[in-house]
Amino acid sequence: MSIITEEEKVQILSDIIAIRSVNDNERAVCEYLQELLGQHDIASTIEDINASRANLIAEIGEGRPVLAFSGHMDVVSEGNSDNWKYDPFEMTEDEGKLYGRGTADMKSGLVALVIAMIELKKENLLKHGTIRLLATAGEEMEQKGSEQLYHNGYMDDVDALIIAEPSESMIAYAHKGSMNFQVSSKGKSSHSSAPFMGQNAIKPLIEFIGEVEDRFNQAVSHKEFKELDFSPLSQAAKKKFNKEISSDALGAAILTNTIIQGGNQVNSIPEYAVADFNARTVPEFDNDELLKLFKDVIEDKKGEGNLNLKVTLNLPPVLTAKDNRLVTLAKTYGEQHLDNAILVSPTMGVTDASNLMKGKDVDFPLVIFGPGNPAMAHQTDEYVEKETYIKFIEIYKEIATDYLGEETN
Repeated sequence: MSIITEEEKVQILSDIIAIRSVNDNERAVCEYLQELLGQHDIASTIEDINASRANLIAEIGEGRPVLAFSGHMDVVSEGNSDNWKYDPFEMTEDEGKLYGRGTADMKSGLVALVIAMIELKKENLLKHGTIRLLATAGEEMEQKGSEQLYHNGYMDDVDALIIAEPSESMIAYAHKGSMNFQVSSKGKSSHSSAPFMGQNAIKPLIEFIGEVEDRFNQAVSHKEFKELDFSPLSQAAKKKFNKEISSDALGAAILTNTIIQGGNQVNSIPEYAVADFNARTVPEFDNDELLKLFKDVIEDKKGEGNLNLKVTLNLPPVLTAKDNRLVTLAKTYGEQHLDNAILVSPTMGVTDASNLMKGKDVDFPLVIFGPGNPAMAHQTDEYVEKETYIKFIEIYKEIATDYLGEETN
């Protein structure tokens, strides 16, 4: 039995798509969801980040185990809306597809979690245990929402986590970390006819880029797999992690220089230049090690220019064991409802798990699984299949009911 009709489920998603939470304005989404949950006797809390950005926390049930549902409320920019088939912020149904910015990434997943909670409560399907909704702000940029939820203790007693990122045919249990570095170079301006009177800021920056990439590539190519030290774990857990999980799960670390800017006039020596880098880290070459590499290169080049380093994003890799009850349930119910084989694998993108999973060991059950083809994320004419969105509500209900169906897991 479904408490909310299919038409209502589509309308709720349409209402959420209409809220322009483009890298901001998640508070408006919080307020909508809080009212919706309140209509079904589910209390919730809006936790501010700033005036326009906030997280939403809600619970049903009581006691342990605690299963967390998480999804982010922000979306990326729609780009040039004239290139869209339909208005990106007016959800449109066409031949079974629901078009709009965020339909796939990931408002359909978030709304499916919320509706699943409502129906679980109304149908009295949750006999014991707790489901905690953690709706986050800022996932697409700096993950301030999940960072705040972690620091405020909302994951402390959580026993398992489902993140509703778009995947459909794949369940993820791991992903690389992500770091953003900005290196600036200060020089002295002068007329280009007398470059000896100035100091070109671009030159040391170009040399830095070459050096840091060379050292990185050399380090990665010669990197031997290392036994990872997770001190809170038992020796058996460490052995299991190192032998079965880590070695090939995430592949190699990646470093890319994505932005370089310098100078403002062709006949002037540039006094300032800046380069931005994005890195994808793995346990064998983690965030601390990469930061040290950058610092070492800057230190070695002290006499060649005024270089300064700024870290603008620092999200660790997430790596868990894929063989656990939550993953098994997600695969079973996903294949049953979606009628296709589902792969269990690491994912390429970074999620709020980087923050929410801090302090959890490798046996912590994590499932990243939601409606929407990941290829649709951030795309013009983004869409989710209506049938898939509706089916995921049932998938989440059945996973939760089964996972929390026994007093001990």
